[in-house]
Amino acid sequence: MTTLTNMIDEVLINLAGYTFQQDRSTYLTSAVTTTTSTSASPLVLSLGSTDSVGKGILEIDEELLWVDSFDRVANTATVSPYGRGYLGTTAATHTADSKVTISPTFPRYSVKRAINDTIRSLGANIFAVKTTTFTFNAAQSTYAFANLNIKNILTITWQDIGPSKEWRIIRRWDLDSVANPEAFGYTSTDQVQTVTLGEAPISGRTVKVVYATDPNPFTSNSEVYTTVTGLPESTRDVVVLGAAYRLLSFLDPARAAQVSPQADETDAKRPYGASQSATKQLFALYTQRLNEETKAQQQNYPPKVHYSRR
Repeated sequence: MTTLTNMIDEVLINLAGYTFQQDRSTYLTSAVTTTTSTSASPLVLSLGSTDSVGKGILEIDEELLWVDSFDRVANTATVSPYGRGYLGTTAATHTADSKVTISPTFPRYSVKRAINDTIRSLGANIFAVKTTTFTFNAAQSTYAFANLNIKNILTITWQDIGPSKEWRIIRRWDLDSVANPEAFGYTSTDQVQTVTLGEAPISGRTVKVVYATDPNPFTSNSEVYTTVTGLPESTRDVVVLGAAYRLLSFLDPARAAQVSPQADETDAKRPYGASQSATKQLFALYTQRLNEETKAQQQNYPPKVHYSRR
């Protein structure tokens, strides 16, 4: 099962091959138990080593911190009053032995955001397939669904009586994507959609609606890709490639590597603008895989004829 943490690591591994740069790192020797750093009581980080630490950004887990000063004898770094949750990240506690990345080229927070942005953008080409059910009532023909964000109904079936357990197709139905929520007992903030059946199954039987919707982004690192997004596992690499090209498009490798006295030599080998070639290559791979997955989905879910009630 692929989780968001797995995908972040995969994006970072892929990008490391294009930037030719390894981020320097150390570790915490004592836990960070607060989420603040004030001028009166600044947060002092105890590190395994401060050899590569300077005034600037540190990354612990997914939080960015701004270091104002450091002590190479005591192996400590003092965080500035504005340094917790730096650049929009979330201030959090951290356990001892957590990895501390020094001036990360691609912060994990940015990688996560790029992954979610890619997932959201896939909705224009690939839809997530989900299912909902309801029990048919002979006195009722219209059924409401709240906050499902149904883009299109793929099939509607009902389970027949008897040992065959056959799911019979309903071919006559109407979808109302902008139904009145109050009319069905919901509040005005709910997105309510309704389906009206033009065929009547046996009363009391289960009706299954298979529908297309936009893929959902991740909300936590432990969530499973297929469960959250509703997309097949085969699309995982599409998201990884999409996130990688989004991140690389803002980075020029020739300038990103200038953190050492050998910057001029590196610059001669990789002239300014060299990242454009790598970005184009990643985008081409992303586009190719996206087209392949779009075609596969069209074959798995071909258009099916249905009739309106009118």
